[in-house]
Amino acid sequence: MTTTASVAPARADVERPAHRDGDVLRWLAAYTASMIGDNVYYLALSWAAVRAGSPAQAGLVMTVSAVPRALLMLGGGVIADRFGPRRVVIGSDATRCAAALTVAVLFFVTDPGLWPLAALAVVFGTVDAVFIPAVGALPARVTSRGQLARVQGMRGLGARLASVVGGPLGGLGVALGGTATAFGLAALLIAVSIPLLMSVRIRELPADDRAGAVGTGELSGGGTAGVVGMGELPAEEKAGAGGRRELSGADEADAVGTGELPVGDAAGAVGMGELSVGDTAGDGRASGVGVWESSADDRAEAVDPRGPSAEDQPVAVGSRNPSGGSAEARGGTAWRDLVGGLRYIRGHRVLAPLMLAIALGDLGFVGPLNVGLALLADERGWGASGMGWTLAGFGTGAGVASLLLAVRGRLPHAGQVAAYAILAGSVAIGALAHAPGVPAAVGTAVLVGLLAGLGGALCAALLQTQSDPAYLGRVTAVASLVSLGLAPLGMPLSAAAIGAWGTGPVFVVSAVVCGLGGVVILCFGHLRRAELPR
Repeated sequence: MTTTASVAPARADVERPAHRDGDVLRWLAAYTASMIGDNVYYLALSWAAVRAGSPAQAGLVMTVSAVPRALLMLGGGVIADRFGPRRVVIGSDATRCAAALTVAVLFFVTDPGLWPLAALAVVFGTVDAVFIPAVGALPARVTSRGQLARVQGMRGLGARLASVVGGPLGGLGVALGGTATAFGLAALLIAVSIPLLMSVRIRELPADDRAGAVGTGELSGGGTAGVVGMGELPAEEKAGAGGRRELSGADEADAVGTGELPVGDAAGAVGMGELSVGDTAGDGRASGVGVWESSADDRAEAVDPRGPSAEDQPVAVGSRNPSGGSAEARGGTAWRDLVGGLRYIRGHRVLAPLMLAIALGDLGFVGPLNVGLALLADERGWGASGMGWTLAGFGTGAGVASLLLAVRGRLPHAGQVAAYAILAGSVAIGALAHAPGVPAAVGTAVLVGLLAGLGGALCAALLQTQSDPAYLGRVTAVASLVSLGLAPLGMPLSAAAIGAWGTGPVFVVSAVVCGLGGVVILCFGHLRRAELPR
């Protein structure tokens, strides 16, 4: 799909808070509308599958989308970085809208059975593999690095609103007009996001930054992909950053892709320092490392109210399109882009352990709070209403955590706070299995949502702020692959283990696995000392 982008002008006055930025609010409205449409779609799909086939067939339809999503997720991250996240999100939403509308028409004129539902699930799963990384990469192109944590909190609130509103809307659609109406409603809600996204302004890059943002993980002038994120450049690469201030040896080891920047070396960058959009003042980095260069004139642009100016924005090589990328052939293949992204994560002293922490947290969390909670409610005689109230408690706690991040915008000592929140949340997960009744379970679930939600939100904010925008699609893809590919494997394992040993031991083991995520954060100094930008 070809879109006409609106490019934000670079200005040097005070940074605009995300909650007062019209572009951020339009992006948030688009994201929320799309997520509500997703919730309506899943309810309509499950209802139609149950009505059209056996329980086993319905379960197969509901899970078939996971296969292409898991298999194609890493490639989706490459696509998001090569073509630009905004363009990819718009194209993904248009495809999902068309697919849902097609199935709605089929159900309106006939009773097509399970095959169209299975095909729709495959389409959604395939598109999700591209959509999810692009959604993760887009905020860095809409707001400044200093506002990304606040945006993450706002995004969490939007997701909570979608989960609360989407189910009842889908049920209302089914009740009023059947499956066709529900699918049509899902298509309409997803369609609402498209014009909103098209009206969002993003930033473009000058030609020299486009030439440096190869995204394949290879350095120009003979450097190697293996040093990306490791803070080591050969002498000729350091000398190649013409017009940039060179860093001292100690500063250089910290400034490239990883560590803390010395005071004054980066405008607005505090603590861990993958400098991202608009934060390259005086970083002196070489071309082609996947991090942005700033000329002397660029550094004079102190703070942009919309975040970075056009000079600081990541984009695919060869692109002159401000919507964030180009379909033209670039300096490397998609495979090299993928390998370069994986090398970038592996060599990054914050992102590499952060991925491990996220994986452990998800593996320990998904089982108890999904199938485990249903089995616990059945075992204790709480019934469906007790389970519903417990889930509502968890959602409330998670919503409060997102609200805290949205209001504050930044929490000091983010790495340590995330670690201790995850550890405390894991204790609450273990305690949930020993709740004597529904009120105690609800109160414990609130703590789980608040603590685990805060830890997860801070991990997501660190992932956003520590990643170079040129790699953010691929970074999001790896994190999402862990969450959506590996973590769900814990659900059947948890169910089988509960059947063999009961809820208590399994919840405790899951809590230990989740708590290991916090331990990982504390064991890696760069991640433990990580800070959100001011």
